[in-house]
Amino acid sequence: MFLAKFADELPIPPILKPRWKERSYTYYEVNMTEFKHSFHSELPDTTVWGYEASYPGPTIEVKSDEKIFIKWINNLPDTHLLPVDYTVHGAHRDIPEVRTVVHVHGACVEWESDGYPEAWFTKGFKQFGRYFRKQVYQYDNCSRACTLWYHDHALGITRLNVYAGLAGFYLIRDQQERLLNLPRGKYEIPIMLQDKTFNKDGSLYYPKQPEKPVPGLETSIVPEFIGDTILVNGKAYPFLKVEPRKYRFRLLNASNTRFFRIKLDSGQLMYQIATDGGFMQNPIGIKEIMLAPAERTDLIMDFTNLEGKNIIMTNDAPAPFPSGNPADINTGTVMQFRVTLPLTSVDTSMIPAFMILFPKIKEQSASKVRYLSLNDNMDQYGREIMLLDNKQWDAPITENPKLDSTEIWYLINLTNDSHPIHLHLVDFQVLDRRDFDVEKYNKERIIHFTGPSIPPEPQEKGWKDTVRANPKQVTRIIMKFGPFTGLYVWHCHILEHEDYEMMRPFVVIR
Repeated sequence: MFLAKFADELPIPPILKPRWKERSYTYYEVNMTEFKHSFHSELPDTTVWGYEASYPGPTIEVKSDEKIFIKWINNLPDTHLLPVDYTVHGAHRDIPEVRTVVHVHGACVEWESDGYPEAWFTKGFKQFGRYFRKQVYQYDNCSRACTLWYHDHALGITRLNVYAGLAGFYLIRDQQERLLNLPRGKYEIPIMLQDKTFNKDGSLYYPKQPEKPVPGLETSIVPEFIGDTILVNGKAYPFLKVEPRKYRFRLLNASNTRFFRIKLDSGQLMYQIATDGGFMQNPIGIKEIMLAPAERTDLIMDFTNLEGKNIIMTNDAPAPFPSGNPADINTGTVMQFRVTLPLTSVDTSMIPAFMILFPKIKEQSASKVRYLSLNDNMDQYGREIMLLDNKQWDAPITENPKLDSTEIWYLINLTNDSHPIHLHLVDFQVLDRRDFDVEKYNKERIIHFTGPSIPPEPQEKGWKDTVRANPKQVTRIIMKFGPFTGLYVWHCHILEHEDYEMMRPFVVIR
């Protein structure tokens, strides 16, 4: 579908106000409902799902170490907005079609409040998944300043619930951030990137069958979903009027499958100051940045001396990544900045030369090394199925790190896709990537490296919770497990993969 570019202004998600605030904690309630939303002025309004009747959901802002409680309330219809596949794990006909559980992505959180995929609940908390523990979640926010996000995580329908609209920003702030004198207030803007496809009546399109339908199946999981329309904060190809000064943009890729490689058509540098888990040690000037699904980055863009200019943010990542179709006139355009607002005050914000110390975790401190494969198989119907360590979701738990222990994980990608691998609870550091002989590994289970160690890209040199595991490479990450024990998950954040078995539980033990 062709829609006019830069016809609508970029919306900014509202900040969620707490129900009440005490000295020792803050309490929120968040309703999930169905409502109408305008994705573009040329489209009829679209029925979507969202938090607090907002698409994206309202931004939750907290302080580091601030204890907050959130009651997530499901007030959605009993019938799903999109086609459910009842052959997918956790989505069988003997459980409610519509169920939700919220995960704050990147949070340092007790497992009972992490949004475990089988801890789902229905409207009015009438039915629960087998791991449901509490109606009010507790977040201790034991993280440095960073950009997190919250989204649905219900087993077997995460791809549908997030695509329907259940996602929003969650920002943690601290004293160090305030001291850096970064652009703030109206000069600090969250940017949620997504892709969608629309039917002619404006409704959301999601495929019911793969290209080769499986006889006897009403609906089928698809290997991935690639939309033909790019959205920013729930608006297709918006524009943003800016002053000739510095702005801070918090970018999030909240797509199901699509990767973004972001550039500015002006060719000017963007200054990256943070990764998933917070500030980098030093900012870097970059011409482009890759964002896999669920990855975040913090960028400062400087529009000083660009009065009257129009600057377009573009995307040239193939989809699916890395060997899919190239971006076209629709998927290669993201949004436009118009430097048309007058400068309201002198810009005294900074691009700091130094932000925080980034202590590298020493490999020698690791007490355990795990070798974990990323596999591409076929299911009983002849459909593609992706697995972690060649195990399905319900297989016995095999990853059981000890509290406060450090581990190195070798992510051995035997598939043709790049997989954004996400671990709950912990932030990690990327050690390196290295090409290896896939055929030899498949035959002999031996890793035979065929090239040198490739250090992490400059854009990845910081705390991460999601990493690109590239095809025919071994990606190594290192992390310390804690500060909580309990049941968590790790998975591919391509939601179609996550929903169809590419997710595994792990348990942190004492």
